[in-house]
Amino acid sequence: MMMMNNSDTITKIGSIIATIVFIKALYEQYVPNYWREVINTFLWRHTRIIMNMFSNYHSIIVEEYAGQRFSRSEAYTIIETYLSEKASKKARGLKASFVEDGNSLMLGLADNEEVVDVFQGVKVWWTSFKFSSNSQTITFYPGDDQLRQFKVTFHSRHRKFVTETYINHILEEGKSIAISKRQRKLFTNVKEDASSHGSLWDHVEFKHPANFDILGMAKSKKQAIVDDLIRFSKAKNYYTKIGKPWKRGYLLYGPPGTGKSTMIAAMANLLNYDIYDLELTAVKDNTQLRRLLIQTSTKSIIVIEDIDCSLELTGQRSSTEKKETENSNSTVKDAIKNKLTGKEEDKKSQVTLSGLLNFIDGIWSACGEERIIVFTTNYIDKLDPALIRRGRMDVHIELSYCCYEAFLVLAKNYLDIEEHRLFEKIKGLLSEINVCPADVAENLMPKSLDLDDEKTVELCLRDLISALEMIRLKTEKKTEESQVNVGNNEEIYKD
Repeated sequence: MMMMNNSDTITKIGSIIATIVFIKALYEQYVPNYWREVINTFLWRHTRIIMNMFSNYHSIIVEEYAGQRFSRSEAYTIIETYLSEKASKKARGLKASFVEDGNSLMLGLADNEEVVDVFQGVKVWWTSFKFSSNSQTITFYPGDDQLRQFKVTFHSRHRKFVTETYINHILEEGKSIAISKRQRKLFTNVKEDASSHGSLWDHVEFKHPANFDILGMAKSKKQAIVDDLIRFSKAKNYYTKIGKPWKRGYLLYGPPGTGKSTMIAAMANLLNYDIYDLELTAVKDNTQLRRLLIQTSTKSIIVIEDIDCSLELTGQRSSTEKKETENSNSTVKDAIKNKLTGKEEDKKSQVTLSGLLNFIDGIWSACGEERIIVFTTNYIDKLDPALIRRGRMDVHIELSYCCYEAFLVLAKNYLDIEEHRLFEKIKGLLSEINVCPADVAENLMPKSLDLDDEKTVELCLRDLISALEMIRLKTEKKTEESQVNVGNNEEIYKD
């Protein structure tokens, strides 16, 4: 009797399934595509409404394209990056796509796959849906072809936590993941007429290996700079509190070869920032300078190297009347000469000191955040005080000649040694002369890569000693000649 009941039940279920399949076939064969989409949409929406009335779970949907769907939703992109970390570890179905550099793959959540995420003890379910206008079932939400959405589902008792805490967490975490994995770039500005894609910046991949460990300078000084940079990168709330744009200026000054450019690369590597190398002489005017600033990204370092050689930005801000007249006459003569010879007049940059000052800390400087502006110069005395005052160039870093402590860093980097019997001799020479770290490093460069060979190490150190002694002799000779000239001038003055 029991077997008969089970058999009847199976038969009834089979009949129901057969009936559904038959009705579905008739529906798909005789109902036009347009009306099928309308019916599918109606059933999908109202089924969800009925299910939600009896469900203890809520959901949030993030669409790939928001509004008029002209641009991809930033929130969708960030969540996709966040889920790529979770999906690669937990999800069964994955999809692969090339990252920006085109040389590696990023694994993400495949369509119609689900992954569970737990944050602070609260469990949520992320699902990836694909929109398809060609879908003939109600499995997907009807819409434009190849469009997607993410849905996060959670228990109703966690609604406030998810909407206020969890969502903010994944947005911040997703941004951090994207920044850590992005291809960093080195930008340079191009002339406006040379830009074919509307951007005033061109770029290459940034691969400079410099870091603070290899910089030839005092350890305490390096540590102070590193601490300041890290403190700045974490100070968003503080800058908001004091009402200042989230930016910081660094002035690097000192003789050539003291490591100014290397320090910039080390700063970028420490903070994982892009670098914008701004060539002022290629900037047409103040308006274009502002456009360049607008097109820079957050988490970047804007560099103007040798600022003392860039345009007429040094010395007094206004010239005398006589100089203005001479410049005016010279301009007229040049224009006439170019006209007679058929040459086009050279277009010189019209960037002014005032325009550059507004670029650094004017209203336009607040158009982005988390930026560092770096000036380098060999001659700090040539710069206008207004350009380098505190508030514009907040940190002044002098990169000077090589001291003994800096030499120890270079010896460790180049020769992999921390002590040697010739170090005392080198210490004495460095205290007597001025030599750039670049010159010291060049003499420490081994002819052979076999640093385990004591002869190789000693040969490098002796080459350095010879170079330092040569510099000392030249310095003494110049000093003697200078004293002779002073004595001769005194004799002439007495006569």
